[in-house]
Amino acid sequence: MMSNRLSRSRTDCMVGGVCGGLAVHLGIDSTLVRIFFVLLMFGNGIGALLYFLLWMIIPLEGQERSVDLSESVRQGSQEIAERARMMGDDIRGMVRQPNPKSGVIIGAALVVLGVIYLLDNLQIPYLRWLNFDMLWPVLLILGGLALLLRRARGD
Repeated sequence: MMSNRLSRSRTDCMVGGVCGGLAVHLGIDSTLVRIFFVLLMFGNGIGALLYFLLWMIIPLEGQERSVDLSESVRQGSQEIAERARMMGDDIRGMVRQPNPKSGVIIGAALVVLGVIYLLDNLQIPYLRWLNFDMLWPVLLILGGLALLLRRARGD
């Protein structure tokens, strides 16, 4: 369903509603737009800059379109600042009362990375395939598949 007016989504919103609004405007799934922005962030970080610029410029769904661009930018900047304060409060709460399993997960991840780096640096001939440049994407794929399988099972 195409919308004539581009606006940030109030309902399909993870950070600022930019991806949800673009998805509605383009008539595609918002997950695809989010993946696009994440991929843009990996290269030179232009995805983050573009996202924040769009967050400031595109009005929120249901708000009157600002006649003045500077007013729209001011409102977007205030919203970004408020969201940053809320995220800071959330992070402080997580640091004060961490999840009991987080130490185990982080510890296990550090051990696995340490073993990978150690094996890579040992230069053992039959482990030449253990290259972190190739292993990192494989680990990301396996992690994504594990999450998808877990989601499919309803865990």
